Amino acid sequence: MARPSKQEDTRKETPRESAAAETAEDESSGGASSYLVPGLERGLRILAEFSAREPVLGAPELSRRIGIPRTTTFRLLQTLEALGFLERVNGDRNFRLGVAVLRLGFEYVNSLELTDFGTPILERLRDATGLSTHLLIRDQRDVVFVAKAQSHEPLFSSVKVQVGTRLPAHATVHGHVLMGDLSLTALEALYPEAQLEKYTERTPATVEELHERVRECAALGYGLSEASFERGISVVTVPVRDHSGAIVAAVAATVPRSDIGTDEEKARLVETICAAAMELSTRLNYRPSADDPTAALAARKRFA
Repeated sequence: MARPSKQEDTRKETPRESAAAETAEDESSGGASSYLVPGLERGLRILAEFSAREPVLGAPELSRRIGIPRTTTFRLLQTLEALGFLERVNGDRNFRLGVAVLRLGFEYVNSLELTDFGTPILERLRDATGLSTHLLIRDQRDVVFVAKAQSHEPLFSSVKVQVGTRLPAHATVHGHVLMGDLSLTALEALYPEAQLEKYTERTPATVEELHERVRECAALGYGLSEASFERGISVVTVPVRDHSGAIVAAVAATVPRSDIGTDEEKARLVETICAAAMELSTRLNYRPSADDPTAALAARKRFA
């Protein structure tokens, strides 16, 4: 009996053979696409589907969007989960972005103009005030420290915040400042729960109360906290804006006391930090409007 031709062979193709054939087909097609790895491309497309508006997705929806079988989608999801790029939500079949994505994000942030421009400004601000200074961004419901200049004063030896540290945005003045562009509707989408997690008696209890704090900071052009999140620590935080006027980061200085000092000392410190934040905003091509409160405070203090 004659052996069946290649076209007539009905033997089920193994996954390894399928992948090899797929690779061979890509390489023989020529052009830029010959260097694409289909599995990797699909995995990255899955990650790209997650967003602030849709932080949680399941295999059926992702399969529909990417246009691949559910079984393939599920295998890709399991692989991404094993590598830490995705994690299950409450042990369910739905997924959200994982810690490995955040690590890549840190590397990306470190390559941005934000940290390139921000680090020397933080160092000068530290030298001008004697305080530890930080650059922060917001990642959904957290604030993340992305750069710092540690104070040389011995008093700060026990007060160290590492780059990569995350704090709850709703419970810190850093978060209140960084959320300055968000409307009540946007905050409600970010915090759908009826009651916010309490960290101290000063933590906002509801989204409405959080919105009030956010609007207060926006109206002032800065945020000031005296031991409202951590005992014995006070901070002044000022927004940084980019060319579009959006808040993209914040500059903060830490005071290792439960209070910052007299009204005059507070005003002087606030003006100095506003000047530093405004310099960074200017480096990012921000042009303040006439009614920008941060710019008005910065104009009172020359930041050298």
